[in-house]
Amino acid sequence: MFEALTIAREFIVAVRPLVAEIEPRDNNLADQLRRAATSAALNTAEGGRRDGRDRAARYRIAAGECAEAATAVQVAVDWGYIPASAAALALALADRVGAMLWRLRHPRR
Repeated sequence: MFEALTIAREFIVAVRPLVAEIEPRDNNLADQLRRAATSAALNTAEGGRRDGRDRAARYRIAAGECAEAATAVQVAVDWGYIPASAAALALALADRVGAMLWRLRHPRR
């Protein structure tokens, strides 16, 4: 299986309980986090099946969505909706997905 997609899906699993904690206090932030994490995984998958510039564009979008989701997690911590310790795994996975997507967009030659 495509490792970047596997990690992007692990990110969703890590974010799921955070969304549940955030939602009662800030429905908009929870929805944004859910949509961004989902889009990161979907665009990663789509990029894996595309060629050329289209592939790079999907990975670029996925990286942006992943960064957005990670920032939503950080904002939830900043607002006190979730403890930093609860966010640690999700943020580590987001960082890993972002790094993998960067490498996919900038292959070594």
